[in-house]
Amino acid sequence: MTRTQILAAEKQYDFLRTTLNERQWRLYLGSEAERHGPGGIALVARLSGASKGLVSRGLTDMDKSPLPIGRSRIPGGGRKKLTDTDPTLESDLEDLLEPKGDPMRTVQWTTQSPDKLAASLQAAEHRVSATSIVRILKANDFSLKANRKNIEGESHPDRDGQFHLINATVKDFQATGDPIISVDAKKKELIGNFKNNGRNWQSKGSNQVVNVYDFGEKDATGKIKKAVPYGVYDILRNAGYVNVGTSADTAAFSVESIRRWWKDYGAALYPGKTALLITCDGGGSNSSRSRLWKKELQQFVNETGLSITVRHYPPATSKWNKIEHRLFSYISVNWRAKPLTSLEVVIDLISQTTTRTGLTVTAQADTNTYEKGLKVSDEELAQLNIERQDFHGEWNYTIRPQV
Repeated sequence: MTRTQILAAEKQYDFLRTTLNERQWRLYLGSEAERHGPGGIALVARLSGASKGLVSRGLTDMDKSPLPIGRSRIPGGGRKKLTDTDPTLESDLEDLLEPKGDPMRTVQWTTQSPDKLAASLQAAEHRVSATSIVRILKANDFSLKANRKNIEGESHPDRDGQFHLINATVKDFQATGDPIISVDAKKKELIGNFKNNGRNWQSKGSNQVVNVYDFGEKDATGKIKKAVPYGVYDILRNAGYVNVGTSADTAAFSVESIRRWWKDYGAALYPGKTALLITCDGGGSNSSRSRLWKKELQQFVNETGLSITVRHYPPATSKWNKIEHRLFSYISVNWRAKPLTSLEVVIDLISQTTTRTGLTVTAQADTNTYEKGLKVSDEELAQLNIERQDFHGEWNYTIRPQV
């Protein structure tokens, strides 16, 4: 064969290999070998890249009866499954994955790799490889999975009713153009050259090197340096404000964050408005049970003349708070893999957060000290000008200025 004929033949074999099923491919190779006569098996094997054994099988299959439609092998053909030849393999593997026995055992699953599983089974006289383990696991609908955050607590029976009330209140405030904010405290962050989760694009050889251990650095007073971001998300304007404290996440700190937002932005954005809606979680520094939260809000109301309506999300629903997925999630993406080496870096990274939907974020530092453990007496609580809703008054209330 000439060089041109060889190239044409190789191209033809390559094309047909991708279009024919297994049996058709074998028969085609056999027919080609028969056409070439003596030496045809070796020639076809070289041109097609198939083994001589496969070409020879094609020749043999040409003399056999046709197979039923849709089959490439005779019934029972092909290599037997390990689980067919080793009847106890699957059950022994299951024992390794989900140990049987004492139901009070703390560990009821395994983190062994396929290699370790294969070694354990081989020690029990099973002839199996790590690759076969993976194949068996996938055939039984196993897959590698990570923990998924979902369980926050038991769902409250009035959950839907509270959501309906929150939505209705939001619509009422939207109709009048009164401000609506979603508030919450973001996770505290250690300040220093520590690893920050995530990855970002860097040039070759420019990996950011951080401390091996996340032991917090101390300031001049001996306290661990940390950033305490408290966010205020303006729902109507898709704008975020983050007050980054360096002390404790208390009710006084949360209300101070709202106060700063109103003084620096809210009052100018909503001139003449006298009502403010706050949606927030039921726990944390803005807890529905916190007396100090309500006392601090009362002081803020007296200062501004605003009437503040509060709607707390019911238990086990904090992920629905808009600030979580409209503000905090984007901040986390923006500073991923960037060590938060100083308070200034934290402020800068938060302020640079934007989205294609128009989110803007501003941040500022709050170096005030907020004392923990402050108590509000029954008498102080009774003096607050709070109007509670008939439906879960602990979640739904309005605080008006004291006369």
